[in-house]
Parts: sequence; structure tokens; C-alpha cells
Amino acid sequence: MKWIAILFMWSWLNSVMTSHPKSREAIHADHGSTPAAWTAVVIITLAFTLGTLAVVFANWLLFWVAAAMVVLGAIVGKVMSMMGFGKKTQ
Repeated sequence: MKWIAILFMWSWLNSVMTSHPKSREAIHADHGSTPAAWTAVVIITLAFTLGTLAVVFANWLLFWVAAAMVVLGAIVGKVMSMMGFGKKTQ
């Protein structure tokens, strides 16, 4: 009985993986490596680093500046994506 369940799961998984119209490589060809994504990630990473230091040194003004930088990083990434520096649609 266990072998029937394993065979069923294997055949179902095989049909799901091969029935997609695009290959897996085509779907993940760029892995999101775009100027918009990298810019957003760098800004947000710097903001989290700055925020961590602000908490360690109990500098709450710097903490809120870092929190604003996180929001700014997300906005910059979205705006750059809308300007054409993001992932191209198919």
C-alpha cells in the first residue's frame, strides 16, 4: 500500500513539474538581479545596520532615521522598477 502512495506522489509531482508551459530556467533566468532590486536591498541593509547600531548605543533619533531609510529604500526600489530598471515583464 505504501508503494502505491509513493508511486502516485511521484507521478503527480512529475506531471506538475513537466506540465508548466515555461521551463524552470526561463522562469528564474535573472533571479531578480536588477538595478532596482539591488538599490533597494543596499539601502535597506544599510538602514538595518544603522538601526542596529542606534539601538546598541541608545540613540533613538538615529533609530527613527534608520526606520525612515527602510521605507525610503522600498519606495526607491518601486520607483526605479516603474522607471524600467526592474524586472521586464514577459
